[in-house]
Amino acid sequence: MEHGFAAPEGRTAIRRINQMHRSYEISDDDMRYVLSTFVVVPRRWIDSYGWRRLSRHEIVAAAEYYRTLGRHLGIPGVPETYEGFEALLDAYEQAHFAWDEQARRVSDATLDLMASWYPRPPAPLLRTATLALLDEPLLRAFHYEPPGPVSRALVRRAVRTRGRLVRLLPPRRAPHFARQNREIKSYPNGYRPADLGTRPVLGMGGCPVRNLDASAGGVPE
Repeated sequence: MEHGFAAPEGRTAIRRINQMHRSYEISDDDMRYVLSTFVVVPRRWIDSYGWRRLSRHEIVAAAEYYRTLGRHLGIPGVPETYEGFEALLDAYEQAHFAWDEQARRVSDATLDLMASWYPRPPAPLLRTATLALLDEPLLRAFHYEPPGPVSRALVRRAVRTRGRLVRLLPPRRAPHFARQNREIKSYPNGYRPADLGTRPVLGMGGCPVRNLDASAGGVPE
């Protein structure tokens, strides 16, 4: 994203993603769904909690960016419009969201990681606040206890208030990247795209994760 598709860093990143994907049994439907999350979820989040809604130009630009990425990743049947991405995402989630024990373990680890970015005492509060921002289908799929209506209303109101306050700040004069955030501690000495990601384990004899039949109750999150 930072360097573009044509730059050496961009080409290396795409090569690494393709190498990782080839190590697993990932269906085209799954690939299209994950691609759609990068198009649709940020737009919905920004429209709900950002300092302003995205313009049509920005929505189309995001869809075109990820259509181009999908082409570089060899994903067939990528939607041609934002509306196509949105319809694909909603239909996939309705058909496939389901409980999976190992997916819940990944989700819990992700919540713990997010809490680790901040001082330890408020960690339980941060977990509750995060769950209050998740939608009902996701809460059901992970078997999370839904936060109460008061907690949900307070958290969502607080995040919207943050967006209104950001609107009052002066325009940003230089881009800010996620790698510049203080809570990101993964690579304190920097990194090379060629060194990132998962690597196949020798002797595994194929895909290291089990393959679920969608007709048998859904696929893992």
